[in-house]
Amino acid sequence: MQRRDFLRHASQATQVALGCFALPGTRAAWAVPAPQAKPGKRLVVVLLRGAIDGLHVVVPFSEPAYALARPTLALGRPGSEGGVLDLDGRFGLHPALSSLMPLWQGGRLGFVHASGSPQSTRSHFEAQDDIESGRPGHATGADGWLNRLLGLLPAASTQATAVRAVGVGPTLPRILAGRQAVATLPSGAAAGKPTVLDRPQVADAFAQMYAGDDALSRAFRQSQASRRELMASMDAAALDAEMQAASHGAPLPAGFPDDAVRLAQLMRQDPGIQLAFMALGGWDTHAGQGAATGQLANRLSPLGLGLAAFAQRLGPVLEDTVVVVMSEFGRTVRQNGNGGTDHGHGNAMWLLGGPVAGGRVHGRWPGLADGALHEGRDLAITTDFRQVLSDIASQHLGLPDARLSELFPGWRPAADAPRVIARA
Repeated sequence: MQRRDFLRHASQATQVALGCFALPGTRAAWAVPAPQAKPGKRLVVVLLRGAIDGLHVVVPFSEPAYALARPTLALGRPGSEGGVLDLDGRFGLHPALSSLMPLWQGGRLGFVHASGSPQSTRSHFEAQDDIESGRPGHATGADGWLNRLLGLLPAASTQATAVRAVGVGPTLPRILAGRQAVATLPSGAAAGKPTVLDRPQVADAFAQMYAGDDALSRAFRQSQASRRELMASMDAAALDAEMQAASHGAPLPAGFPDDAVRLAQLMRQDPGIQLAFMALGGWDTHAGQGAATGQLANRLSPLGLGLAAFAQRLGPVLEDTVVVVMSEFGRTVRQNGNGGTDHGHGNAMWLLGGPVAGGRVHGRWPGLADGALHEGRDLAITTDFRQVLSDIASQHLGLPDARLSELFPGWRPAADAPRVIARA
């Protein structure tokens, strides 16, 4: 094996073990002077892998076709036993998400219904690739749109920092892969624990291997710096008296709420972190989906609790933070014979934070009449997911409209699309 090939493979292994990724780039387009960053503006993306049933989250209870299509899964009207929580007289929120109602009522939570990728696929793999690459139907190349966004934004803090983007999970997701250095934070009990590269002998050996001035060596050193800074922040967060006092000795719900609080503490302490990503699985409810209770309700409850805890723990930082919750596609309007729903098309995107136009269900609602359904079975899409993300990138993060084509190549914003950011 040639030394160059060995270094390339070693670097890829290092990225997995270290939990960081960096590939410096020299594209000519990136030589354009960067825009002036809006200080302290943050974006957090939560991807629900498996295709959550958006019609079961933001429920069109006022439309008769909804209940007819779901004889045993349809949620009741507001005020009924197990009924939805009224949002605007047309749509209701699943009762398992009651923890989010204060954010809705305070104008800090909104939704974009009938949204998603225009690419018509029922494959989880293909659809997630489209969503994470930001190139529906043309998911070529190794980079994700969140990594591209990081490259288009200047550092938001005047303080020198190696960590500008964080992914929560064991490996680097496609959405964060690319030229820019990204740190990953293990989820659950593994967070904060040392990896094999934290062992002095192993660290010294890799330091000698990557002591040169080539691109891979610089990438490795940058990844090491990101790892050290991230772990230092986590140590500080673990000792934070506020966090311990707020728990009153009670354990947090397992999984997402714990990770969400940990990420909020980290972002609150480090103003250099601009972007973050989390993913949750378990949303492929082909059977036993349930209505007000059941499989899906059991997953929605900790999701809602985690988002509410994240918002609460961010404190004043929430006023400059936008959280986007999305999934690869929605599910069929009609329930199936197993008490569940199958792979669909249109879905609902969730928006949370101080800058969002909250208290509203955005987007043009196509309805659930047979003639309005996509391929005769699914909620149609009237808002491209890239439109929502572009509005956030430009109106919230300050990315000039002229550079949106670099964020989402081959796509242009629609003139009549919903505006989801209420203030810059």
